[in-house]
Amino acid sequence: MFLGFYDYTVVLTYISLGISVFGITMALEGNFRMAIFCLALSGLCDMFDGKIARTKKNRTEDEKNFGIQIDSLCDVVCFGVFPAMICYCLGVNTPAGVAALIFYSIASVIRLAYFNVTEAKRQTQTEENRKYYQGLPITSMAIILPFLYLMRRYYMIHFLIVIHIAVIIVGLLFILNIKVKKPQNPVRILLVVVVALALAKMFRLI
Repeated sequence: MFLGFYDYTVVLTYISLGISVFGITMALEGNFRMAIFCLALSGLCDMFDGKIARTKKNRTEDEKNFGIQIDSLCDVVCFGVFPAMICYCLGVNTPAGVAALIFYSIASVIRLAYFNVTEAKRQTQTEENRKYYQGLPITSMAIILPFLYLMRRYYMIHFLIVIHIAVIIVGLLFILNIKVKKPQNPVRILLVVVVALALAKMFRLI
């Protein structure tokens, strides 16, 4: 009756997308704390959606390919458009700033398209989990931007200059042919704890 595949393997990806769309509305309304919170939360969802998907051992090839495509399509919004929107609303809206955001967005799409091609090919050759990424994963911005926002009071230079530089560097790292080791479970747990503490600090819970 409906197009697509509907099971628990993609639910977390859809939740991540919904959180990001809500976060975009918060950024447009100037509620940057909530927008940054949504970005970090979306990143946490993405951190575990692949592990959940792999728990279903009897996925068909179509289901696997659908999972790859839907994950990357949602990532375009969650970690491409959403961070760019937050940065623009924060004040990265000069001609140079908009050019940096355009570069970041194009680089993020290139990164995801390349991942789709290589991941689909890899899954036809092996069942092993990926150990390395080529280029910086696009989801890294869900950690980098909240961290930069939380530390904004401690910079020796203006916060917006830091954001301009970060957007360009992160976009460049998306498309550089470098190997980035995929974080293992202890590192994932540490990242979750760090982000949770940062968010608690943001909302003055600790």
